[in-house]
Amino acid sequence: MTRTARWLLGAGVVLFVAVLLSQDLPAILAMLVHAGWGLLPVTLFHLLPLLLDAWAICVLFEAESHRGGFRDSLLARWVGESANSLMPAGQLGGPVLMARHLTQRGMRMDEAAAAITVSTTLQTFAQIVFALCGVMLLGAQATHLEYPALRTSALIASAFLAVQVGGFYLIQRRGLFGKLMRAARHFLGNRDWSQRIAEAQAIDLKVAGTYRRNGAVTASFLLSLVGWIVGTGEVFFIAGFLGTPVSWRDALLLESLGQAIRGAGFAIPGALGVQEGGYFLLAPLAGLPPDAALALSLAKRARELLLGLPGLLYLRVARRVGVEGV
Repeated sequence: MTRTARWLLGAGVVLFVAVLLSQDLPAILAMLVHAGWGLLPVTLFHLLPLLLDAWAICVLFEAESHRGGFRDSLLARWVGESANSLMPAGQLGGPVLMARHLTQRGMRMDEAAAAITVSTTLQTFAQIVFALCGVMLLGAQATHLEYPALRTSALIASAFLAVQVGGFYLIQRRGLFGKLMRAARHFLGNRDWSQRIAEAQAIDLKVAGTYRRNGAVTASFLLSLVGWIVGTGEVFFIAGFLGTPVSWRDALLLESLGQAIRGAGFAIPGALGVQEGGYFLLAPLAGLPPDAALALSLAKRARELLLGLPGLLYLRVARRVGVEGV
């Protein structure tokens, strides 16, 4: 772990603890105990958006490029989400592991890297659209004085996401991977970089070719957007199991704006503390007390552990025994 990653993780831990201790921690834990085994069906429900996200990757494969298709997309997405949630590299490490996993399962490096790069970009664009849906819902019920401030915060988080993904997209169209390799050659030197630069340029060409496939790109974006919307069910069901039920509309509001805030904190591993602070601020929108909002966030963390730890274990086993046989 780099020094920067350690500082970011430390900041996340401090924020996480501070937000929890600012409220009635025993009451929060009591709500989680009340949810009990309800967290298991919530974990199973999360497989639905996971399947949609895997499909969003799969549609970007060229028909003749990979024999594994949807199964390998699903495994890669599972590994990537597990890394995003639980590993120190956070949102930056997940796509790298997804692409590597696809190459280990027999896909060409340029095709795997292009599919993951494009699908990750489209998923973030879909997240922004999803967040704007929440902003529109918030505007429709803006009758309280605190709502304009919350709406402004949500718009700022969405704009921050848009700047990130917009910049990432533009750099992709201008040869992201080739530029990275040439920068590495400049700083590291003392070796022959010709093969790595050629591989990076092949990835850039494949990325550009993928974006030209309008049908596949549109399908991937729409599947990602549907995945975000379906993920609203997780908030809806968790709130019910905690004993503080919310309407589907309020669940959509919480999930869309909460994910925007979490996405803006992508640099902190697992958006630790950022997610909790976001739900704490958004709680009044759904008529939830702050304790219930924090219990909701912790229940989502529990789901991440229940699904993510097996994902990381699978990744470790696959590396040891050879992923083709797993």
